[in-house]
Amino acid sequence: MPTDGRHARRRSPWPIALGAGILAVVLVAGIMVYASLRGQARSVFKGGDVATVVPTEPAPELEEPPALDNWPRWGITHTQYSADNEPQQVADQARGVLGRVPMLQNQHIMGWGVGNPEPSPGQYNFRDLDRRLKFMASSRAVPVITLCCAPDWMKGGQAGRTDWNKNHTVAPKREHFDDFAELAVRVARQYPTVKHYMVWNEFKGFWDPSTNRWDAEAYTEMYNKVYTALKKVDKNIKIGGPYVPIESNARGGPSELSGPWGTIDQRALDAIEYWLAHKKGADFIVVDGASMTNDRGNVPNDFAAQAKFGAITTWLRQKSDDLPVWWAEWYVEPENSGWTEAKRTAVQATALMEFARSGVTTALYWNPQLKDAGECTGCLWAPKVGGEMPMAGLLSGFTKWFPSGVRVEQVNTSDAKVKALAQERQVVMVNTSDRDVTATVDGRRVTLRPYEIKWSGRGT
Repeated sequence: MPTDGRHARRRSPWPIALGAGILAVVLVAGIMVYASLRGQARSVFKGGDVATVVPTEPAPELEEPPALDNWPRWGITHTQYSADNEPQQVADQARGVLGRVPMLQNQHIMGWGVGNPEPSPGQYNFRDLDRRLKFMASSRAVPVITLCCAPDWMKGGQAGRTDWNKNHTVAPKREHFDDFAELAVRVARQYPTVKHYMVWNEFKGFWDPSTNRWDAEAYTEMYNKVYTALKKVDKNIKIGGPYVPIESNARGGPSELSGPWGTIDQRALDAIEYWLAHKKGADFIVVDGASMTNDRGNVPNDFAAQAKFGAITTWLRQKSDDLPVWWAEWYVEPENSGWTEAKRTAVQATALMEFARSGVTTALYWNPQLKDAGECTGCLWAPKVGGEMPMAGLLSGFTKWFPSGVRVEQVNTSDAKVKALAQERQVVMVNTSDRDVTATVDGRRVTLRPYEIKWSGRGT
């Protein structure tokens, strides 16, 4: 049975305590860099709560996201620990890593590095969200916001308090769907340069144990309220859902989607189809998932299992009349795999190839940064130390050469162990073997070290 805690290890929130010794009034208008110049109210801390005041002078706005010829397609989601928590030298290196090629950067409105945005009704606290959005702008991001999670008082909790143990397991009560939509409106007005919003995260709190299925009806009701409210703020805002986790099993029950990589849980597909039939509108469709099955890991093997992403994307495009497909998260590595960083990055490369080949519009990498220095598998930069990690280079390469809309070309390889993908000017190759492989790729003879990823210009 799907549960909201399945990925708890990789997505624990940041429980930010508001100490009793905070000064009576601390003005933070100077750090609220995304404030509107239209005289909208600002937020300040006041004894652990937030009071609404009118600023004496407008706070500066961040610059518009970079103009792009093509949608970047690739990006990251900031999590509990990110570059805004790092020492200045490391933060600067991370800024360079992420800003070398402008990519998407996503942040949730509550948890995963930011505090409660509305601890009591009508009392807003955007201090942490401001800080994250400021870093994103400084690293040339195209910003995305995920509208999750909800303040405790919308979920039956006490106003003014935040129970982080329940942040990821409880959805707003139906009587507070309008309140959540109003919070979304307040966020959109706070950050007018953000034009893309995902509604909720993995159907958290929408699993119905009495029926053993997702409560797509309740989610869609909440989604429709948010969609309608945001479009009234700015018709150019792009909104997507349902952000449901798509799980699979090697030996699954009846399903309309299966392959050598396993059988998709039909309950997730049913939830998607309900949302598609009853949504008031959508600018894109959002899902997440893993190449691993729940019962046997990656099947038939670690690399071939990545074909699942392409199959699901094709199904989504067909069912949605070709709505742009977003993968809000994706995962390729079983627990306790023992993989080297080289293999981990090589498997990720084949997953990105599947996304590009199947026509995914957007794929966001869940950034697994840690608090302290040490081994950080799949990280983008070394925590507390700095320096680019292999996954950052892979994302930068795909962001530069395979933006959404670029024509993707299949490439002939003389050895099946070498996977390759090309566009008009560049080809990327990956050795899926733990041994050296020499092969002819795109008409050229190349030798790749174990799990090596190699980029090569075409026609030169």
